[in-house]
Amino acid sequence: MTEKFVTAQSIDAVSCPLCNLLVSNSYRRTKSNHCPRCDGELSSRKKNSLNRTWALLITASILYVPANIYPILTLVSFGKSTTNTIVGGVLELMDAGQWTIAAIVFIASVLVPIFKIVALFFLVISVQFNFKWQPKRRAVLYRFTEFIGRWSMIDIFMISILIALVKLQAIATVEAGAGAIAFAAVVIITMFAAMTFDPRLIWDKLGEKV
Repeated sequence: MTEKFVTAQSIDAVSCPLCNLLVSNSYRRTKSNHCPRCDGELSSRKKNSLNRTWALLITASILYVPANIYPILTLVSFGKSTTNTIVGGVLELMDAGQWTIAAIVFIASVLVPIFKIVALFFLVISVQFNFKWQPKRRAVLYRFTEFIGRWSMIDIFMISILIALVKLQAIATVEAGAGAIAFAAVVIITMFAAMTFDPRLIWDKLGEKV
């Protein structure tokens, strides 16, 4: 059984990167290279998509190590200093019986970043080596990866709120550690990596699939 995939490229059109409007290449050649709806610049593919995504993913992978090794916050109360890494904080929450919060932090701060990095690595490799395996599923994987990436910032938001509350009450001192900086960098860089990856590359060179 032969399944045909209709792409913008196959019908001589291009999708606007800002509003996703499908614009014919004849319009680009005769009228303007800007989207008629949002005036965004039209391009058949993102420039240097794979190279930029590779660079960002490698950087995020390197920073993920100190993000988990170094303390994410330091709490000083009554002269006693306590430091916690991401995993250490999850374990303390579990010891305190806060299983729901521990699960949320573990999923958002440990599983999601790892999943996002691995998924983007897979997508980049699949495009670079012209994999023809399940392009629809790979496209869905990309959209899911792009969607969940922002939720990894939950740890940073929690630290920010905690610092503000503690300073207001003046009962202790809370400082963000090197791990928090590295973790925030990982989240931001992986978000940029998802943005620089061009999912349209998944459909290139497919034509027909048997």
